[in-house]
Amino acid sequence: MNEWSVAVEQRHRLGEGLHWEAGRARLWWVDIQAGTVHAWNLHLGEPPLTWRVPERVGWVLPLRRHGEATDPQAEFGPMLLGLQGGVVRWDPGTGEIDPASWIRPWPEGSPLRLNDAKADASGRIWAGSLNHGDEQRPDGCLMHIDPATSTLKVLDAGYRVANGPAIHPDGQLLLHTDSVTRTIYAFDLDADEGRIDNKRVWKQFHGDEGHPDGMNFDAEGGLWLAHWGGACISRYAPNGDLLRRVALPTSHITNVCFAGPGLDRLFVTSATAGLSDEQSAAQPLAGAVFEVDAQGVKGLPGLPALA
Repeated sequence: MNEWSVAVEQRHRLGEGLHWEAGRARLWWVDIQAGTVHAWNLHLGEPPLTWRVPERVGWVLPLRRHGEATDPQAEFGPMLLGLQGGVVRWDPGTGEIDPASWIRPWPEGSPLRLNDAKADASGRIWAGSLNHGDEQRPDGCLMHIDPATSTLKVLDAGYRVANGPAIHPDGQLLLHTDSVTRTIYAFDLDADEGRIDNKRVWKQFHGDEGHPDGMNFDAEGGLWLAHWGGACISRYAPNGDLLRRVALPTSHITNVCFAGPGLDRLFVTSATAGLSDEQSAAQPLAGAVFEVDAQGVKGLPGLPALA
């Protein structure tokens, strides 16, 4: 194929939160502003499934018990949603939220919301937040969530738009982004202890590169990054050097994720949010999900949350 193709031609307002659930061959993502969750079975070739949830939703992750494998006979398993009001257990089969499962980082009605997240090898979640009412306020943070104990701890603060946690293949490095300040930070990660240390700037962006958004490491340790306002994704070496850049036909690119049985298919979400009427008309593929030719590079398995 060419460098990119349209995988799902749908004008998501703010597509985000890509996750590959290998056991059921499903690619998951969300539309934050529309309050919808989407799942696409790559084997069946059918249109994606869509659910509406009661609040803005930043991410969706499969939820497993320690030592439990995916039941291939079950159409769906339990999931965790990162809603505006916090983390909650959700059943895609019924569409119901478990009201007793809320983990709330702030009072109901707060303008703060969860934005992007990933699980680490321990099954705990690293999630960012922002002030949805004013993204210039440094109210966002990086938090550590343990589904097994329903506990949450803020480990770094002062972000405008916290975005794109990414965990290196060796499990010892975590990258996290402040999209507004165009900065990716690096931390030494101890997943077993749920601890990060030694915060430093990993890469600073300027000019027409746009703003760093969602990101994922590949199996070789290369970092794939979505550029909000930059109309592209990029792959970077561990030292931050640019290895590859793929231009895409819309400006607001939000997230990247490897999927498929061989983890060799690269999917990208985008958004119509933030575009003027003129820009939206000129970018008819804004909000679509794209597939980019990974050129033989393979990704890392999507990790579930563990309870």
